[in-house]
Amino acid sequence: MIREDLRNVAIIAHVDHGKTTIVDEMLKQSGTFRDNQVVEDRVMDSGDLERERGITILAKNTSVHYNGVKINIIDTPGHADFGGEVERVLKMVDGVILLVDAAEGPMPQTRFVLQRALELNHPVIVVVNKVDKPDARLDDIGDEVLELLLDLDASEEQLESPMLFCSGREGTASFDPYTRGKDLKPLFDTILDHIPAPEGDEEGPLQMLVSSIDYNEYVGRIGIGRVERGCITPNRDIVVTDYHKEKADYKARIATLYQIEGLSKEACESASVGDIVCISGVSDIYIGDTVCAPDTVEALPFVKISEPTVEMTFCVNDSPFAGREGKFVTSRQLRDRLYRELLKDVSLRVSDTDTTDKFSVCGRGEMHLSILIETMRREGYEFAVSTPKVLYKTINGKLHEPVELLSIDVPEDCVGNIMSAMGNRKGELTKMAPFGSRMRLEFRIPSRGLFGYRNEFMTDTKGEGIMSSVFDSYEPYKGDIQRRSTGSLISFETGESITYGLFNAQERGQLFIGPGVPVYEGMVVGASPKAEDIAVNVCKTKHLTNTRASGSDDALRLVPYRRMSLEASIEFLKDDELLEVTPKNIRIRKKILDNNMRMKARFKKNVD
Repeated sequence: MIREDLRNVAIIAHVDHGKTTIVDEMLKQSGTFRDNQVVEDRVMDSGDLERERGITILAKNTSVHYNGVKINIIDTPGHADFGGEVERVLKMVDGVILLVDAAEGPMPQTRFVLQRALELNHPVIVVVNKVDKPDARLDDIGDEVLELLLDLDASEEQLESPMLFCSGREGTASFDPYTRGKDLKPLFDTILDHIPAPEGDEEGPLQMLVSSIDYNEYVGRIGIGRVERGCITPNRDIVVTDYHKEKADYKARIATLYQIEGLSKEACESASVGDIVCISGVSDIYIGDTVCAPDTVEALPFVKISEPTVEMTFCVNDSPFAGREGKFVTSRQLRDRLYRELLKDVSLRVSDTDTTDKFSVCGRGEMHLSILIETMRREGYEFAVSTPKVLYKTINGKLHEPVELLSIDVPEDCVGNIMSAMGNRKGELTKMAPFGSRMRLEFRIPSRGLFGYRNEFMTDTKGEGIMSSVFDSYEPYKGDIQRRSTGSLISFETGESITYGLFNAQERGQLFIGPGVPVYEGMVVGASPKAEDIAVNVCKTKHLTNTRASGSDDALRLVPYRRMSLEASIEFLKDDELLEVTPKNIRIRKKILDNNMRMKARFKKNVD
């Protein structure tokens, strides 16, 4: 059976190339919204963190109707750290729309997601987006995309992929780069013509692969997947199996059945081959499970998700301020929450350690883990995390480390600073070419070489640089890399920061706090320009006397302090520091809080 009334397609691209914006216009032009309906921009980015940061974190399903055909669309993340979201949803679709920015061209994540789509033999529709940008390079983009397809060993059919030129913001598409379209009709027509219709045995026994998990506090876990064979209905018995046989098969019953219509789930009585459906009532369903008919239990293979490359230790907060601001503070609550995250994030790994109050959490990158940290603190969790470390592998008896492909676009006068920084971080230049009025540099660099580099990069490029990276492979260990050359300003005593104490401390370095902030001994309150740490007393008050002199009582002027975001704090951490995370505050602290004990430990380490 071939479902000519249905198409399943995913939109893949590098970050900020306009996936969510073009989905907005597809929804509007297909009549999903009422004429007088007020719709927010980037309506698919429904999470608070997604709207605040302007990025897509989770892959999301929607659907539109065009010329009697239902088109299921999956909007995917663009950041390399969330590549696991892209890898798992590609099993639900029959083709992909590859978005490429008309100015930037193919970027590292473009290469990564396209390679995954080509491995599954998916047809590709190339969409050059943002053609209305003043620096659009319409003559060169086609050749760059073709070069990328050749480099990834695309088939002849994939090399002949149709190419459209779109403006997601204006909602237009055309086949001619220099002719502005009127609407997205060419894109819709190309989807119907080029993306194959789903096909399968509608009369056969049920078989459905679960590729995503949602949660509703009323119905519990919701499995989202595509029906590969047979027909699925609510209130029927099923058997849930796993291709890798990591758990035993078990029987269950589907309570309700939904299909995605626009931005909402609508209950339906049945669905058949090719339909993307949501089922509830199966409490223990996981990503990668196969839902089968009881009389024919056959598991479907699930795509192999790339391994994580970065590790952080999550531990119970033991600072002097522990338990004051968090709702969930115990090791049991922290462990339950971390393992619960595994149910919906296939690229995350969590494991217990030798002690009961510490847990090893492995992810794709710093942003991947920082999003988890931010989500947990907003839920009321209080905990501490260590500095991120890369995961090494021993291959043929030699130590190997993860290496990333790094792409940098900078003004020409900043190239020297970038080359110097990359040399110190063991980066190898692979390509350098003019890019309009700027320069594009491509490097192969160890993942640990990028830790803490983003702030330095923005300083070196005066805020005009653009950098992005994606994991490439494991290579032999490149040697030592100094993570941070500066020290920390550490609070000498517990109390509340005073203007007088801060005024004296600001001469030692850059402060992270202002007056009236509770501090404790061992808490990091600033950055020192010197290599060693400096203890400062920010709680010091001015001694009062009955002597007055001209000028001695002038108001003290404090230099504006640096507000540290979560990502900046994680980048700043050294090996002997922890990040205390609570719903209200983020504090950097030393692992050993007592100043004398810390000095003894440092002396012993130097002697050893």
